[in-house]
Amino acid sequence: MKLISYGANERFFAEAALYPNLLLARVISQYRDLYRIVTETDEKLAEVSGRFRHEAARLVDYPAVGDFVMVDSGSPALGNAIIQKVLSRKSSFVRAAVGIANQTQVIAANIDLVFVCMSLNNDYNLSRLERYLSVAWSNQAVPIVVLTKADLCADLENVISQIQSVAPGVDVVATSIFAQASYEKLSLYLKPGVTASFIGSSGVGKSTLINRLAGEEILATSDVRQDDKGRHTTTRRELFLLPQGGIVIDTPGMRELGVDSVNLAKTFTDIDELAGQCRFRDCTHTGEPGCAVRNALESGAIEQRRFANYQKLKKEARYDGLSSREIENEKIKTMFGGKRKMKATRDYIKKKDKT
Repeated sequence: MKLISYGANERFFAEAALYPNLLLARVISQYRDLYRIVTETDEKLAEVSGRFRHEAARLVDYPAVGDFVMVDSGSPALGNAIIQKVLSRKSSFVRAAVGIANQTQVIAANIDLVFVCMSLNNDYNLSRLERYLSVAWSNQAVPIVVLTKADLCADLENVISQIQSVAPGVDVVATSIFAQASYEKLSLYLKPGVTASFIGSSGVGKSTLINRLAGEEILATSDVRQDDKGRHTTTRRELFLLPQGGIVIDTPGMRELGVDSVNLAKTFTDIDELAGQCRFRDCTHTGEPGCAVRNALESGAIEQRRFANYQKLKKEARYDGLSSREIENEKIKTMFGGKRKMKATRDYIKKKDKT
């Protein structure tokens, strides 16, 4: 089935069955108010229905690239399909909406793998890596660190060791334009039906990576400026089906991903475990007696840079000063809108599993 090759699975087919008069489709690109979708039979343009616009309370309610949606055949005059419903997302990557205060927008949805790209020049930054990993883990996506321009690195083994110290258990793949085999390593992750996205600063070579995986120049690339910063080459959000069966979402704006619901416990496992050993449950690690985190900092077991980044991300995610229970409640509020809505979501999943 065509939609299976585009990542549809039993979960989405089961939910789609609740709307027997509509067709299942996946959003593969976005152009302002229009979307390109793929159905079981073809590709076509689509737009949201008037009722959808009326009922959508937030920007995050609107479809995004990677979403599975329910559509009808649409207006014969316009020839566009009409999106009536966005199916529940496995994951959603969001950022602050441009020009709209206190609103976020989804820039990619239903991602299984995240290739966190860093080039081995001035872009290499462990704090930025920790930020991206926290976002990936919070969205139930598996992160893989991809080091580009490995030919520029004089001590690759030491760099990989540094990354593994802050990202234990996360795979690290080094690539170089002079070694095609290094790109083939990435293909092993992109199994049929698996959706991946690439995040990282401009100029790290994300478009080059995707072109190598696709076996053709499907994305424009550009030279890096003299200040070692890249130029944005992606102009719109788009999903590609690769020859080996994997799926890639290329989207601008992934470097500005929000950290409202980051998973700090998984990225900073060492600090989180030590925090559990502090004398006080609400320890802020700033001077309380019996603070296991401060002891680790003083002994050098945890580096100051890593702890400072942990504190910074906590503030950005609105977790600063909260207890573990309060942090959990904040995550539930961010993801579901509150405990009541979370319970409704769980009840829906249970009902779906029984059918």
